[in-house]
Amino acid sequence: MSVNRKLIGYVGTYTKGDSEGIYSFVLDTESAKLGEVKAVAELDNPTYVTVSQDNQYLYSVIKDGEKGGAAAYAIRGENGELELLNKQLSEGASPCHVSVDSNNHYVVTANYHKGTVEAYATKEDGSLNPVSSTVQHHGSGPNKERQEKPHVHYAGFTPDEKYVAVVDLGIDKLMTYSVNNGELAEVSSLSVKPGSGPRHLAFHPNGKYAYLMTEISSEVIVLSYKSEDGSFTELQTIPTIPEDFHENNQGSAIHISSDGRFVYAANRGHDSIALFSVNQDSGKLTFVGRTSTEGNWPRDFVLDPTEKFLVASNQNSSNLVLFQRDEATGKLTLVQSDVAVPDPVCVKFLHV
Repeated sequence: MSVNRKLIGYVGTYTKGDSEGIYSFVLDTESAKLGEVKAVAELDNPTYVTVSQDNQYLYSVIKDGEKGGAAAYAIRGENGELELLNKQLSEGASPCHVSVDSNNHYVVTANYHKGTVEAYATKEDGSLNPVSSTVQHHGSGPNKERQEKPHVHYAGFTPDEKYVAVVDLGIDKLMTYSVNNGELAEVSSLSVKPGSGPRHLAFHPNGKYAYLMTEISSEVIVLSYKSEDGSFTELQTIPTIPEDFHENNQGSAIHISSDGRFVYAANRGHDSIALFSVNQDSGKLTFVGRTSTEGNWPRDFVLDPTEKFLVASNQNSSNLVLFQRDEATGKLTLVQSDVAVPDPVCVKFLHV
């Protein structure tokens, strides 16, 4: 993989339609073109994937009959081919989110349907041991349709990697767990606005702030993060959709530029990506603008390793969209919207 020109990415998908599983693609940064889409792993509902920091492994959520769990792949060759290492499965629905720490010691998954978070220790070859710890959430929220029980939507490591931050849409909570010898133990919990339905979390590169995307209320909650005890404190709440938009919208992905200057948040329904500038002293956000995702139901997006581009995935219109990104203003300019991938959900690049 050339650092400057051709960048390899992966797409996790739903396989209820034409999709075969995980797809790869290439972003040519010189010609500003997405292409070379191909299926690289055949499996059911690999809706979320993550790539290890050293580009050696890809981990995916997986459905297998009446079971669900995680799959480990080795990333091989210059074209990023995937070789299955193993799967770890348990009874019931599959997870919706997966993360790995920077040392490839632990993989954690979030299970929306079960309301659980699970930890797996990895083996030396990158494959997964059986689940070492499962935490079951309890409770409900005021939205009877969406919050009838816990719905864990995100589990990821804090920047210091002392903890795992877990977002539960069903009970309006952000919880922090330690991972000692593979055992998850709760260390802190923050309840956010009832009925907001928190979904995903992005940390500021300085490790002091975090940005929580809500699915039901379509807002970003700005938080301060205290690494000493893993606790969060609310600082600000800001909407991601226009005040006069009253149709169905569900907040989806949230990401931050590596310089910490811009936060991006996707809206499914309004079908846009909202852009915010970050006050570096307070962590608070100022709304800058919104850009159409040129498709239906943007489930995720990713900044490429150069951060000169952004790739969005529209689940219901089955297309990837390429935007050029102005690094000074954060603003997005449409480049390409016709890249077909069936039912795309998650988008990730190999690291550079």
